[in-house]
Order: sequence, then structure tokens, then C-alpha cells
Amino acid sequence: MSDFKYDVDADGVAIITWDAIGKSMNVLTREAFGLVEEYVDRALADEAVKGIVITSGKKDFAGGMDLNVLATIREESGDNPAQGLFDFTMGGHRILRKLELAGMDPKTKKGGKPVACAINGTCAGIGTEIALACHHRVMTSNPKAKIGLPEIMIGIFPGGGGTTRYSRMVGAMAAAPVLLEGKMMDPKKAKGAQLIDAVENDALAAAKEWVLNAKPADLVKPWDAKGYKMPGGAPYHPAGFMTFVGASAMVNGKTQGAFPAAKALLSSIYEGALVDFDTALKIEARHFTSILMNPSSSAMIRSLFLNKQALEKGAVRPKDVPDQSVKKIGVLGAGMMGAGIALVSAQAGMEVVLIDRDQDAADKGKAYSAAYMDKGIKRGKATAEKKEALLAQITATPDLDALKGCDLIIEAVFEDPGVKAEMTQKVEAIIPEDCIFASNTSTLPISELAKASSRPEQFIGIHFFSPVEKMLLVEIIKGKGTGDRAVAKALDYVRQIRKTPIVVNDARFFYANRCIIPYINEGMRMITEGVSPVLIDNAARQLGFPVGPVQLTDETSIDLGAKIARATKAAMGDAYPESPADDLIFWMEEQGRLGRKANAGFFDYDDKGKRVEYWKGVQEKFPQAAEQPDLIAVQERLMFAQVLEAVRALEEGVLMDIREGDVGAILAWGFAPWSGGPLSWLDILGTPYAAERCDALAAEHGDRFACPALLREMAEKGQSFYRRFSPDQSAAA
Repeated sequence: MSDFKYDVDADGVAIITWDAIGKSMNVLTREAFGLVEEYVDRALADEAVKGIVITSGKKDFAGGMDLNVLATIREESGDNPAQGLFDFTMGGHRILRKLELAGMDPKTKKGGKPVACAINGTCAGIGTEIALACHHRVMTSNPKAKIGLPEIMIGIFPGGGGTTRYSRMVGAMAAAPVLLEGKMMDPKKAKGAQLIDAVENDALAAAKEWVLNAKPADLVKPWDAKGYKMPGGAPYHPAGFMTFVGASAMVNGKTQGAFPAAKALLSSIYEGALVDFDTALKIEARHFTSILMNPSSSAMIRSLFLNKQALEKGAVRPKDVPDQSVKKIGVLGAGMMGAGIALVSAQAGMEVVLIDRDQDAADKGKAYSAAYMDKGIKRGKATAEKKEALLAQITATPDLDALKGCDLIIEAVFEDPGVKAEMTQKVEAIIPEDCIFASNTSTLPISELAKASSRPEQFIGIHFFSPVEKMLLVEIIKGKGTGDRAVAKALDYVRQIRKTPIVVNDARFFYANRCIIPYINEGMRMITEGVSPVLIDNAARQLGFPVGPVQLTDETSIDLGAKIARATKAAMGDAYPESPADDLIFWMEEQGRLGRKANAGFFDYDDKGKRVEYWKGVQEKFPQAAEQPDLIAVQERLMFAQVLEAVRALEEGVLMDIREGDVGAILAWGFAPWSGGPLSWLDILGTPYAAERCDALAAEHGDRFACPALLREMAEKGQSFYRRFSPDQSAAA
């Protein structure tokens, strides 16, 4: 049994079928790649074979390379892992180059056999790179099928020839967005982008037909033909020079220089365009190896692929609880959060009851879904029929009796313990006894809210991030009395709406907000110290954060920050740490500058709500220092303010799985994705150095940077987080 099968049909076409054993999606292993070469050699040597078609035996074509292969190669290569990775990459280039040349005479480029790829479903990564090496690519007409080169999303780039081939096909400027954004395209868009040549209902039949009718000229790739010129011009050509200037500006504009893979990708295209094709493949392999040796790529692969996938598949789900899929859900509160929850639940096929105080308010919440579908119709991603079907699943009403028969309730009412308690008791009197009740609170402790419930074991927190339909993470919070079935219900629900869950124990601000608030506060503190808001935000963006703390404060609203500060102070009493950040936020609130929603905050806005510039009034209240701090000093403060909270969350048992700490940070607030997350970043730094920097920051800026006991202990022992805390370990030891 093997992952590829070989057969020659009655017309003399060799069909190489990819069907990985025991896997729902084809992923390429080292052994399987060797088999591809063996079958290509057999087809080329057999005079009865007229050509080759590569296809899949599964509903999709391929999911990419088995990333565990890369780790295995590192381990096998001993003291020289770079050489091992480079040799492996060049071996892949050799196989795909053999497929591409298909037995042609090296000089005349004649005598080859046609090779087509029948892409019968979704195709990504090395699957797309194999397809690009073929002479013709036919994809199924199924609009749900996607194709692309998404490697950049996990910290690497298409290193199996995809970068070189695609950039030479369409030119650097056209290739850069596809390669740098890593977006998966439907068949129609993929044909427009030249990733494929044809879209057919029966991709295999069309591919075979092309093979049987291909002419010799159809087999020669542009870069193997005489007189080839790169579309848009090579770097040494005047037009090409401007193309590469534009591509470089686009890369740095999008990444702020924080992502190593993006730089390496552009370098591969630029340097490869200066030489012949085979040398360009070697250049691509060298840059690819360099990225694989960068700790950033390992951390991103681990967090954004392996760990994220594990969490989505139920890595932390209670094992002995049967399936808890949601059939009917009640959403209490039809504001922006409740409306978003109703939308994603209906999209997942659930029956939704959307409750608010009166019919108008409930209808307004349902209208959110209607507006969302209207946008989809305008973009060609939805139809009027789909809109009608989705809206039919949502019942908007003030009548609590409509909640009868629900198996999950999500409460998204006003952030007031009294209001939530009253709603909990009213609803529990109506819903079935086995119904799980969840609160979408972002700050209020779940264990306290559960006191209003007569079924605390069925009470749980499900914290969404705004806007619900766009944000990928959902934070599930276990109260002190929360039972396993409630946890399983929450996890199964999050799986149904196709988001990534993390499960944390109850504590003030849970996990995400616990780390986000110090990030914002550190930015506010620096403003009061005379640091330029421009420097603060740009320092964050150059670390890879989507927005800096100053802009984030405007986006989330300044009065919300003031409200959280007051509530926290009231709850903590004398234990509350006084902060200059609070003084700034309270002052901004007094000025009526509440952020984007008020068209006035740390930024000035135009009539359409677009940011114009930083508000100069802040400088009048807190004059900027004549000498600004070093960029790295600002970045260290912003990073350590967050990562130390992540360590404390692990230390205190709020985080129960290290993977959730890293995946949650990246998906919830965009924590420096290149780092793999806060705990991965500390591993990149090394715990001894991290503890040393804590001591220096604490001495200069205060106890908030004091080294946590866990980090101190690990530093003394020379431990890393991912060596000490294995994926299935549930608490700090």
C-alpha cells in the first residue's frame, strides 16, 4: 500500500493518483515524493505511454507538505541541519524539474511527453507547486474548491519551486500579492491569476483529453523557450526595475519588516530573475533553507498550523463526553455582539432565537444578518436564496418562551452583574433542564455570574471578539463549578461555527484581556512620560501587531477603558495598582474624546470617520520629551508588558495548555505572529536572557516588569516553555 497509485488507461495515458493512506487530505511525505519520481520515470520510459495525468483519489487534491518531515530532517542532519534541509529541498526541485521537462532533449526541448494535472478539489502548498510543474492544469468547476500558495501564513514561503515558477509566469508585480497574501482562490479567480489553465466539470476527463491532443510546443514552459523575457521586465530592465521597487514597497508596507519569510520570498524572486531557471531554483532553495532555520518559522508553524489544528480538532475537549453539537441556540441581547453571534450560528445551520427587550430591538439585531448577506450578494459570494434561507433560521423576538427547546443559551446583554443575574434566572425558568447557559462577558468573573444560576455546573463563559463574524478566536471560560459537559458543549459549538477555541480557568479578565490591557496601558504610560504616540504605534506595527496600543484604544473606545478601570479598582480596592495610564484615559474621557465612535480620540477624524492625524491636544497636556527613547526600548516595554501576563496566567493555572496561550494571543489581538506567540517568543529569546531583561526593565520602570517566579526558576534551570510543558500537560509544574 502506498500514497500514490500508477495505472495506464486504454488510451495510453498514465494516471498517477494521489491517495494518502489513512488521511482525509493528501499531504506529501518524503517517501511519497520518491514514489512520484519512480512513477514519472516509469511513464517516460514506457513507449506505450503517451502522457501523464496527476490527480487525487480523494474529494480534494492536496493539503500541502507534511510539516513533520521538516522536523525529522533537522533531527537526522545532526550538526548540519541547514545542509540536510537544503539537500531535501533541492531533491524536490530535481523531481519536479524532471516532471516539467518530461523526457525532452535538453538542447532542442523536443521529445517530451505531455503532463497534465487534474485538480479535483482544494489544492494548497506543495500540491499547487506540483501542479505548476505540469504542462497543463485543469481544475474542477466546484466553487467551494480552492487553490493557492498559503505558506506565508505559517511563516515560510513556497519553496518547492512555486515562488520561481509563478513569478516567471506572471511577473513579480502580479505574483507578489498571491505569494505574499497566501489567499486561497476559487477556480474562476485562480484561472484569472494563471494558477490554472482551465475549469471543467470533469477535471480528469479534460486533463486526459488535453494530454492526448497536446502539441510539442505545448510542453515547453516559457522559461525553457528561447528568448524568454520575464513579464513586467527583469530587475536590470528599466520597466522591471520599477516593478521590483513597487513590489519591495508593497512587501515592506504590508509587513513593516517584521516577517522574515516575506523578505526571503521577494529576494528569491529578485535574485532568481537575474539568472537562468535552474540557478533560480537553487537560489529559492537557499532562501527557503534560511527561513526554515530561522526560529520564527518553527514557532509560526507550531502555533499557527500544528497547535491551531490540534485545538480545532478537540485537543482539550473532555474525552468521555458524547457529542454536544448544538441544534437550537438562544442569543440574549441583539446588540452588535448578540447579532454577530446569531449570524455565525445561523451560518452553521442552527435554529436561532434572538431575544431583546422589544420587537424593534430584536429586529434590528436580525437586520445585521440581512445587511451581511446583502454585502455577500454584491460581491458574488451569496445569493438572494441563501439570504432568505439564513434569515428564516433566525427568530427575532422579545418573547422568552421562544427559548423553549434550546440546548445552548448565549447571554450577550449589558455588562452589568445585576442585569445578567436577572436574565439568567428568568431564562433558566423556561429552558430545558439540560440546556447549557453561557455568558459572553469580556471582563466579569464567570464564577460570580454563575451564583445567579440554579445549575452552576451548566454555566460557562463563551467570550467572542468583535466583530464576531471576522474574528477567528473564541475564549471559553470555566467557572469554579463548571462541569465537563458544559465545556464539551462550548467546544463543539465553536467547532460548528468554524472558529478556534481556547479553554481557560476563571480569573479577572480571563486570558486575552488580561494581556491586552497591559499592552494598552504601557502605551498610555509612555504618552504621559512624553513619548510620541507616533513612535509608540509604529514600534508596535514594526513588531507585527496589526495596530499599535494608541490606535487600539481609539478603536475599542476610551470610555470602555475608563469603565473597566473604575470597575477593576472597585473590585480590587487597595490592591489596585494605581497607574498614570488611568489618569490619561480619565482625562480623555472628560474631554469628550471617546475614540473612533465619537470621531474624536487620540486621533482626529474627518466627516466620514477616517483617521486624519494624531490629536495635538495630547501633547499640550503631556508634552513630548525633547529626546525620544530608542525604538527597541519602546518595543521591549510593549512586548514584556504582555508576555509576563501570559507567564503569570500559566503560573496561576488560568492557562491550562501552553498551546492555547500562543494560539490565543495571535488570533485574539494579533500578538506578533512571527514570534509564534508570547511563550514561543520567550523560548526564542531564551529564558535566562528574558529574566535578565525583566530585571533591567523592573529597575527602570517598576514592579510590573518583575520576573515571575516560574520564569525565574526556568531561567536558572535553562529550561524552555515548550520543553517543560508538553502539549498534554495541563498545569505549571
